Amino acid sequence: MKPSKMSRKKTKEEYRMRTHLIHGNFESKKWEYSHHVNPPMSASAMYRLSSTHRGSQGFFEFASECMQDTRHIPIYVYDRLDEPSRGMLEENLAYAEGGEICVTFSTGMAAISAVVGVLGEAGDEIVAHQVTYGCTYSLFNNWLPRFGIKVVWTDINNEEALHKAIRDKTRVLYFETPINPTLTLVDIAAIRKIVDEINSCRPEEKHIKIVVDNTFATPYCQRPIELGADFSVQSLTKGISGFGTDMGGAVIGPHDYYGRLMLFRKDFGGSLNPKSAWTFLVYGLPSLATRFSNQIKTAHQVAKFLSEHPKIEKVVYPGLNDFPQFELAKRQMINSTGKFSPGNMIYFLPKDAEVDGKQSPKVENFIDYLADHAYSITLAVSLGAIKTLIENPYSMTHAALPEDEKRKAGMEPGGIRLSVGLEDWHDIKEDLRDALSHV
Repeated sequence: MKPSKMSRKKTKEEYRMRTHLIHGNFESKKWEYSHHVNPPMSASAMYRLSSTHRGSQGFFEFASECMQDTRHIPIYVYDRLDEPSRGMLEENLAYAEGGEICVTFSTGMAAISAVVGVLGEAGDEIVAHQVTYGCTYSLFNNWLPRFGIKVVWTDINNEEALHKAIRDKTRVLYFETPINPTLTLVDIAAIRKIVDEINSCRPEEKHIKIVVDNTFATPYCQRPIELGADFSVQSLTKGISGFGTDMGGAVIGPHDYYGRLMLFRKDFGGSLNPKSAWTFLVYGLPSLATRFSNQIKTAHQVAKFLSEHPKIEKVVYPGLNDFPQFELAKRQMINSTGKFSPGNMIYFLPKDAEVDGKQSPKVENFIDYLADHAYSITLAVSLGAIKTLIENPYSMTHAALPEDEKRKAGMEPGGIRLSVGLEDWHDIKEDLRDALSHV
């Protein structure tokens, strides 16, 4: 029986992102296959070459700033240069973030080091928001100056302060949003307008690039490049992984920087392990939408519970109506279908959390009680996992920041960061209630 009309195979672009995250790029040029059930995993440090000419061509492709994200199957030579599992992950991450290319690294910090290393050189300056992840702060303060790159810290949300911080030598504007750990947001679109005005008076080689750390939100909740950022960076260890089993980082950006990022990775050696890339590709990205849609629902229930508890002074969660930047959150933190997606991170402060300018013992007692008694809440750093994690940023993840800088940025010694997982929200509430009743 003849069909009444010709059938047409739908293109990849006709499917929604949630489906893309599960099926990946079934037209990948990184390997000779199409629409896999599970992608192949590479487990070799080197690859057999058919001729010296092919070997020299492979090295040429991976050892030049002019290298482009080739549309043909790459000539694989050596793992540190490139390999297929990592390449397929990069294709899918670039799509999820709305960028042209992605280059992955062994950790999130390796990714941050790469993007600032590629965009800056001796004599240049970076303007960074005054609150950032402790290791990023250490990189910017302790190491970049050794390479002749100066970092200027400012409140990026203060337009007057931002204009004052930007000078002729400024090449990068760097910030997180939501900011770790206070969850303050930065209006990416507004920053884009400011930078465009400044860049309009500069030659192209002096243009400022906007780099946004998207670790807290993940591409499920926010896509900085679509909002005006030039580059999105993130730790794959966190929300993309979801299970806390592997470390990784990613830089997503424009085609023109692919060669430089690959060259940086080759020479500095921060390549993502293929087995970790495969794990992110098979388990992390495909489950991201399912995990985060449920974690967001639970985070809202937990944030509401904490905000109503008599022993809690302050709760910061972008999904609460009293969040100071609630309207910005609703515009900026949305998933690919336009649904408000305020993330799974909560920052809260118990009452009487500070005594004589120092953290009250009750905060440590509260967290330690949870560590010893709670089944649904784990005392551990990191975030975005399927398990609910709690920590004290002031003394732990942000210990590298000077006391006065943390204070100025709104961080309190007794502030607590909660990364909400996939446990039943009733259990999380009960464990929190029990701990609060003992302090």
